[in-house]
Amino acid sequence: MNTTLALSGAVLFPGGIPGRQKPKGFLADIGVCTSVTNSELLAGFGYSYIEENVQQFLVPEKSEEEFNGLLKIARNAKIPVTVCNSFLPGTYKCVGPDAVPGKILEYAETAFRRAGISGVKIIVFGSGRARQIPDGFPVEDARLQFINLCSQMAPVAAKYGVTLVIEPLNKKECNFLTSVSEGGEIVKDVNHPNVRLLADIYHMKMDDEDPGSILNYGSLIRHIHIAEKEGRAAPGKHGEDFREYFEALKKIKYKGRISVECHWEDMNSQAMTAINTIKKQAL
Repeated sequence: MNTTLALSGAVLFPGGIPGRQKPKGFLADIGVCTSVTNSELLAGFGYSYIEENVQQFLVPEKSEEEFNGLLKIARNAKIPVTVCNSFLPGTYKCVGPDAVPGKILEYAETAFRRAGISGVKIIVFGSGRARQIPDGFPVEDARLQFINLCSQMAPVAAKYGVTLVIEPLNKKECNFLTSVSEGGEIVKDVNHPNVRLLADIYHMKMDDEDPGSILNYGSLIRHIHIAEKEGRAAPGKHGEDFREYFEALKKIKYKGRISVECHWEDMNSQAMTAINTIKKQAL
């Protein structure tokens, strides 16, 4: 059998890997940003999915053969890969005089197609280096470039059943799209159901962004990231309080996923504390 042909259709994973039931309830679908090779460990602690890396799991710049090898690993994982982050390499400039929208669209076609094959439903568009506005370049021009790029990617994402979520980053990491409010306005201007918004509680804490932004743009939010502000540590490490953010998510009736995206000191010893902290504070 031709392996590429056998694995190239999304029919293999309609709605994810067969036999796995999605959790129900507020913040019941908790995952970790990590390699799928950690799935057995994390499944044992009660996590329900893995958030992988576009460049390392969907490998848009590499061959179908290499992707199919990674896909086989995912098919045997204890929990599914349903989200991917790290969308663009830093050299794929989204804005500025060196922007390469054509190259990005070609890359996105492959990434979204492979996401559809593997059961990945959400791709996180953070990519701070790729969207950094060069010194002296007009901010409004960059904004229009970014909106145009996302508008062109949106129907491609829709074709493969993928939602692209824009991730605001804190001001130390990027100079463009640095708040949930700013990201929300971009999403509104793109105006396509397959381009939505991510709220990262770590980035919000870093820039003291009020949880009210979650209330204001709640209808657009499709994914959440979480880590403690101090050292971007795993929840529970320093005892930080996330409850005001969780309360805002409850008010918008958020039912989506939440991924722990942190610097682990030791995943094996911290993963249980992290998921228990989220569940306890989300009550």
